[in-house]
Amino acid sequence: MLTRKIKLCHINAHITCRLCEGYLIDATTVTECLHTFCRSCLVKYLEENNTCPTCRIVIHQSHPLQYIGHDRTMQDIVYKLVPGLQEAEIKKQREFYQKLGMEVPGDIKGELCNMKTPLDQRNGDTKSEDTVNKEPGEEKPEEDNDYHRSDEQVSICLECNSSKLRGLKRKWIRCSAQATVLHLKKFIAKKLNLTSFNELDILCNEEILGKDHTLKFVVVTRWRFKKSPLLLHYRPKMDLL
Repeated sequence: MLTRKIKLCHINAHITCRLCEGYLIDATTVTECLHTFCRSCLVKYLEENNTCPTCRIVIHQSHPLQYIGHDRTMQDIVYKLVPGLQEAEIKKQREFYQKLGMEVPGDIKGELCNMKTPLDQRNGDTKSEDTVNKEPGEEKPEEDNDYHRSDEQVSICLECNSSKLRGLKRKWIRCSAQATVLHLKKFIAKKLNLTSFNELDILCNEEILGKDHTLKFVVVTRWRFKKSPLLLHYRPKMDLL
């Protein structure tokens, strides 16, 4: 099978941020036009604008931050294409937290551990000695099967904001900062025996949150200077308070 090598410079335009002109970090996509930028660049830009930096389409007249979402697939592609980029970014984040005297979040520690695995082994080109010598039926437990317990965690209080729904028996939860608003919708719908999670809206500071927003993004943009836990309200869609 013939293979064709492509120089990185030929695809740079597709994996760089138009705002900072660097490689995408924490890639975030505008849902209206699908243009992608670094999350920090886009959030800062949208503090004073409501249009896409590339095509100038209006994202939303008053709440453009609700219509952007983390693009994990794009970020994975960038990290695979650009040698050393992920390692350099994790190192910067680790040094940042250490400089402030703060504990390094679990998600950064987890990514650092994953990078220690040899590249050939991750790509399946070679097998480790333990795998080769392992007896049939002997399985080693997966180290990353921790259900995101090693991620940075967020404490949340889920309050019902409508008389049409009942409150949760356990409204205090703690979960991964990488979980999204959609995960919370599914969780609430399951606990309340609703027919569909699409019947729910989740709000923070009386603003409806986009389903693709991660909890880390919500904390940074809506709860930055407030004490834990993150207070969120849920209600039926189109239910006017």
